Amino acid sequence: MQDKDLYQTLLGLNSPWYVARVELELKEGKVHVWVEHGENQWMCPECGEACSMYDHVEERTWRHLDTMQYTTLLHARAPRVCCDEHGVRQVKLPWAEPKSRFTLLFETFAISVLKAVGVGGARKILKLSWDEAWTIQRRAVQRGLQRKTLQVPELIGLDEKAYRKGKDSYMTIVSDLERGTVDWIGDDRKAETLVGYFEQFPVEQLAGIRGIAMDMWKGYKLAIRKMLPDPERKMVYDRFHVMRDINDAVDLVRKREHCSLLAVEDERLKGSKYLWLHAGENVPRKHRRWFAALKRASLKTARAWAIKEDLRHLWARANEMTAIRFWKSWYFWASHSRLMPIIRAAKKLQRHAAALLNYFRCPITNAYAEGINGRIETLKRLARGYRNLDNFKIAILFHHGGLDLLPTTH
Repeated sequence: MQDKDLYQTLLGLNSPWYVARVELELKEGKVHVWVEHGENQWMCPECGEACSMYDHVEERTWRHLDTMQYTTLLHARAPRVCCDEHGVRQVKLPWAEPKSRFTLLFETFAISVLKAVGVGGARKILKLSWDEAWTIQRRAVQRGLQRKTLQVPELIGLDEKAYRKGKDSYMTIVSDLERGTVDWIGDDRKAETLVGYFEQFPVEQLAGIRGIAMDMWKGYKLAIRKMLPDPERKMVYDRFHVMRDINDAVDLVRKREHCSLLAVEDERLKGSKYLWLHAGENVPRKHRRWFAALKRASLKTARAWAIKEDLRHLWARANEMTAIRFWKSWYFWASHSRLMPIIRAAKKLQRHAAALLNYFRCPITNAYAEGINGRIETLKRLARGYRNLDNFKIAILFHHGGLDLLPTTH
């Protein structure tokens, strides 16, 4: 088999396309393959009507899968047709998508490598520049978004993620909790941003949303109340954020008490910060005896920790009625504890008790969204940060969007 026949087979070319010549550059480690065609009747890429050839574009080069260790480059002059309806158009090429400088097979392989090792690793393995690797990733996300069906998830997770330092650096991440994917990313966490997300969908789809796991950020609540039918029954105050608020209150009690004890040279609470933030069963074994002694002492921090631990049992209630009874009992204890940080946290939760107890109608949490925040942070760290928010969004959707990224091979 001659080189031309070999590459004709490897490239999967059919009539009218054929390999005209092959050249090997040993020193540069490259194989050049020139492809030509043998007829002048083509289909309009817009409407599919048969048209005569109009002319050719200038010769272009596409990167193909390596032949052994040699970089393989495909060269061709793509024909153009003149359609009565659409005017002059370049015909579709069987080996590459429009405006791409990589063959379909190379892009498919590159996407797999990018998913596995990221841009930094992929460019070393595939011998690509940063711009080329990012172009493949960006095209893959655009392709996936074009193919994606416009359908609002029934179970939604709402969370924010900081993409740089500063209080005005948050983006909104909407997750599909059933699929475990990122569904949409907003540029900030304003109410109008989330309204823009919901406006994509017809009212019938919005009515089908069963629950939204979220923190109590007021912008999110305003958007949900504005756009969704029966919004108060769909907001589910996320367990993670509830316990974070209570943990913050416990830590504030500890700080204040520690300062008071140090004034009388009592260092019992020194070095105990993270013990009080643990759940009881998760206290490190080496500290359990010390922690047990602290709990037995008449410390305000120990009372605050006990209140926090008791709240964890709320989500184990069998149904909404028992949860309501438990909540009323817990709230009475917390609000009469004479521990101001605990009282303030309890009153905040009481204002959102309906959304908190909606968990028993729709038992969802934002655990996935919090988990993906960690993976997003890993993406940011591996890239050593993102100056461009759009690039950061592309990276998130590429790795966690659940999109159909691969090009269609002919």
